[in-house]
Amino acid sequence: MDNAVALYLFHNGNYLQSYEFFGAHPADGKTTFRLWAPNARAVAVVGNFNDWDATANPMALLPDSGGVWALTIDRDLSGEIYKYCITQIDEEVAHKADPYAFYAEVRPQTASVVWSLDDYIWHDDTWRAARKGQTSQNKPVNIYEMHLGSWRTHEDGTFLNYHDLADQLVPYLKAMHYTHVEFMPVMEHPFDGSWGYQLTGFFAPTSRYGTPQELMYLIDRLHQNDIAVILDWVPGHFCKDAHGLYKLDGTNLYEATEHPQWGTMEFDYNKNEVVNFLISNAYYWFDCYHIDGLRIDGVASIIYLNYGYENEWRRNKFGGNDSLEAVAFLQKLNTEIFKYFPYAIMAAEESTAYPMVTWPVDQGGLGFNMKWDMGWMHDTLSYMETDPYVRSQFHSKLTFSMAYAFSETFVLPLSHDEIVHGKKSILDKMFGDYDGKFDQMRLLYAYMYTHSGKKLTFMGNEMAPFIEWRYYEQLEWFMLDNPKHRQFHQFIQDLNKHYLNEPALWQEDHSWDGFQWIDADNAKQSIIIFRRMSKDPQDDLIILVNFCPQDYPEYDIGVPTASTYRLLFNSDDAAYGGKGTPVKKTTKGKKGGCHNQPFTATLRVPGLTALIYKAVKHRKPAIKKTARTKTSRTGKGTAKRATLPTKAPTIQPAVKDDNPKPLVKQDKSPKSIAKIDKKAYNK
Repeated sequence: MDNAVALYLFHNGNYLQSYEFFGAHPADGKTTFRLWAPNARAVAVVGNFNDWDATANPMALLPDSGGVWALTIDRDLSGEIYKYCITQIDEEVAHKADPYAFYAEVRPQTASVVWSLDDYIWHDDTWRAARKGQTSQNKPVNIYEMHLGSWRTHEDGTFLNYHDLADQLVPYLKAMHYTHVEFMPVMEHPFDGSWGYQLTGFFAPTSRYGTPQELMYLIDRLHQNDIAVILDWVPGHFCKDAHGLYKLDGTNLYEATEHPQWGTMEFDYNKNEVVNFLISNAYYWFDCYHIDGLRIDGVASIIYLNYGYENEWRRNKFGGNDSLEAVAFLQKLNTEIFKYFPYAIMAAEESTAYPMVTWPVDQGGLGFNMKWDMGWMHDTLSYMETDPYVRSQFHSKLTFSMAYAFSETFVLPLSHDEIVHGKKSILDKMFGDYDGKFDQMRLLYAYMYTHSGKKLTFMGNEMAPFIEWRYYEQLEWFMLDNPKHRQFHQFIQDLNKHYLNEPALWQEDHSWDGFQWIDADNAKQSIIIFRRMSKDPQDDLIILVNFCPQDYPEYDIGVPTASTYRLLFNSDDAAYGGKGTPVKKTTKGKKGGCHNQPFTATLRVPGLTALIYKAVKHRKPAIKKTARTKTSRTGKGTAKRATLPTKAPTIQPAVKDDNPKPLVKQDKSPKSIAKIDKKAYNK
């Protein structure tokens, strides 16, 4: 692109592929460097190739460029480490990593690396073709959130590289039936204990685990196995390490103010160049790494002017406490990403009741297409920590989420944030003794998977660990040798498969077309009953969840049709570590309705159990043609044929809401689920 055009687009905040202009670019035996540093007195490129001599390769300030420095060196410097030696506005000299570098040294070293991304050959064409024109709204979304450095390690505690992860992670996710994987930030960061949330290299995948091409290989392998990839992305702040963006030219170039709680610098969304840097970075991960979505970290911190400021009310020019510049940035971000990547997931980790987060920008929304439902998470975990015999007093914590469930497009998260800093693991949060905690955790997950909204769970939760997540060591895979943990792992595997195979659990996830209360008000017994519905009424489900230990040998529920209902899933199954209380495999809707439904079915309901039933599909009788007779002939010698039925047998009429859909489904036994080699994950 012509320099003048590139600079014009950049300074106006509209250069989506600015990473092709800025940074270090080897080509045709030469290497070109460009850096935006408008307040610098001088800039030079230094590295091993020139013995870190600031006089060897000075950069020139391009005329009328708005502060862009450039240099072309007549050598292909691919693989060389480098920094910018910047004489700042106050004459101090700072050595800075390249803000647009594609690769960096392994920490604790801090230099950038000249690197090309052009030589990787992708093999995910089938995946990319399939996702065109699709959105996630009516698709199954079951996200496995993970930290690459602590999922598994080598025996000596060192990290798996991206290739190792491709070999081990991909078959594991496939066998467990997850649809998406979300990587906690893979961008370069100096401190392991930040988990990747305090960045220095926004365009550089961390070298802890390998090269950029090796990350591409991991994503490629995931796509070839039908697993979508979401990256955790941090556009709200950056760390103050000396080699990073902090006071790059001696001024607050990228930053506005210091975050009052985190000790990091907040981005200045009032500058077109900073907005361009961030939106171009988001575009880059879709463009160059073929990702399927971004989870935007800390959206509340980005939006609110007084976030983290105690007893201080900070206002915008209209008197509100939201940053108008930050709102405009988020709206522009989502507009641009969906313009070029309409299939993308753009998920907001927004922890407040800020309105219209997932509403379109042209309707006044922020433009995301998913939002983490932190309210559901807090209420549900609080409920599950409560003694079952007093849960009747807190029944609204179960039902309140449906009062706002369709005000946004929600993801239900049980993320890394809930199992750190003394909050306890999910299992340890559950009320009860040792066995009781497992019963409660199965109940929690069954309720989560049948509730409206997409799903996200953090790595390791599928094994029900007792300890919190520790970023500095691998998950406790040896737990799979313990029957209770192994059974819970099997429970999650089966639950994942049922979720994937049942359209009623995801097809109409974000409207009342997909959910209907049958009984939301039974606080006394702490039982809820509801219906999940798909576009095909024959796929609809009836779900009952009993949150108390009380067993009910006969329990009447309202159902919408007179069909026979087949048990699809039972969280109390002995195979999952449950008590294995006998329950009815089938039950039939009978005349005389209850719970505002026209028919009644009777179930056996064990304590602390979730049951999922599905109506058996009515089969039309086969129509047999009668063979010609040998005797009854007409005058013309033609054989008479038997009379065929003129219409199909009558099927019970459907009603939904006022006229609920029929629940009819062919009785098919579920296919066997692929087993995971537990020993392979316990070496």
